[in-house]
Amino acid sequence: MDPRPVSRHQQSVLIVDQSDDSREVLRTVLQQRGLRILEASRTEQGLEMARRHQPDLIVLDMELDAHNPATVSGEFASHSGLGQTPMVLLGSARRAGSPPSGEFVAKPYHYAPLILKIEQLLNCS
Repeated sequence: MDPRPVSRHQQSVLIVDQSDDSREVLRTVLQQRGLRILEASRTEQGLEMARRHQPDLIVLDMELDAHNPATVSGEFASHSGLGQTPMVLLGSARRAGSPPSGEFVAKPYHYAPLILKIEQLLNCS
């Protein structure tokens, strides 16, 4: 028997990453854990999906679209309705001002610890 608690709705994760390979690996593993996965490869697309679908967690590559990494994470944190959404921020260097509801994961990263961090945040929300 599965020891995980039964929830009333299927939790969703929005993956915003320009790497097709990264999105595919995360999608495959997280879907196997019963999560609904939304995907975007560009900042604007990710913002629109986040507003429309209100995911339970956002995995965000801070180095999207040649934007300043702080600007990318700030755009997600400042949009109405997204400020309380936990985020896992992927980047090459820790940036000051990361949203308190999120976690920073340095690149290059290993998938197992990243998946564990996602699961921990979803269980706490």
